[in-house]
Amino acid sequence: MTGLLRLAWNAPGAAPRPPRRVWRDWAVLLLVVAAAALEAAFRSDLAHPLTAALLALAAAPTLLWRRTRPLLMLVISFSVMASAMLLLDGAVLYTSVFAILNLYALVRWGSGRALIIGAGIILGNLVASALIERSLGDLVGEIAFTVIVVSLGLAVRFRASIRRRELDRVKALEREMLARDLHDTVAHHVSAIAIRAQAGLATAALNPDAATDALLVIEAEASKTLAEMRGIVGVLRQGTEPELAPGRTLIDIADLASADHAAPRVDVQVTGALDSIPPTVAAAVYRLAQESVTNARRHSRNATLIDVRVEADSGGVRLTVANDGDVAPAAAPGYGIIGMIERASLLGGTCHSGRAPGGGWVVTAVLPRVGWAT
Repeated sequence: MTGLLRLAWNAPGAAPRPPRRVWRDWAVLLLVVAAAALEAAFRSDLAHPLTAALLALAAAPTLLWRRTRPLLMLVISFSVMASAMLLLDGAVLYTSVFAILNLYALVRWGSGRALIIGAGIILGNLVASALIERSLGDLVGEIAFTVIVVSLGLAVRFRASIRRRELDRVKALEREMLARDLHDTVAHHVSAIAIRAQAGLATAALNPDAATDALLVIEAEASKTLAEMRGIVGVLRQGTEPELAPGRTLIDIADLASADHAAPRVDVQVTGALDSIPPTVAAAVYRLAQESVTNARRHSRNATLIDVRVEADSGGVRLTVANDGDVAPAAAPGYGIIGMIERASLLGGTCHSGRAPGGGWVVTAVLPRVGWAT
């Protein structure tokens, strides 16, 4: 039991960097200020409307820091509201209910330590409410409302954690696939070194002894490097069967073109100095193009054309995949898009996806000839 409590106490927050203030936070604050002022002005059952309004306004700014400092904002707001209850004999503004947003923020973003302390504060608040002369209906309503807010915060937090784990999985998969492509490229060169070293050994009788020693070192180092890279990629594959198919090139992108007249039609155009593009970059561009075409076929509504353009020059490779389909309502980026962005960034490039200026959807990616994100 002690171990579980220690684990819960040391649990991190829902996100390493919670969102900071946005315009909606200021809008909510202004709404609370306006509501408090209007309620204090027009409610006739308040004995001290000015005091009630000032206390509510004193706690309102906590809404601006509720995500980054959830526990502190909860303590401040609940302390001010508790003081108002005591000073005003329970006659506080209805607007003071905004303090429940700080409770939601604590459950949604807080660390394990903050959640445990916050739970104690909420429990103490409920006990204090029960001791005050209030009706049973009010107490039950307060408990029910608190449970609903906490449940909602936990549900959103759990859903966000699931999506974050899925994004991590997609990024890990992209790293694995990129590692395979890198392995194929480097393994080819290392194998050539090993073969040259073996050939040199076969004719070493005609060369000085120093050449023989050098060839022995080359063969040993090349074989060791190849074995180590196979071991690393074997771990990255996480138990899956190795892919024995040759790596894709820019020329292979032409295979994505439509072989029939089924809609949407896929047109592919590849131009530039293709042979000088490194195999790792070429394989990445192929995978980006393949994923973009697949996404367009699956998600574009009423699309008739998917236009794939690849341009290779001295700086690198630029990929553009556009379709003329109807754009679906805005939503969070899919895992395919996240994976594409991850793959491009790992190679020091960029990848963007969004609405096309003339309608439809477009994916653009730019990868340098050389460069590796660290």
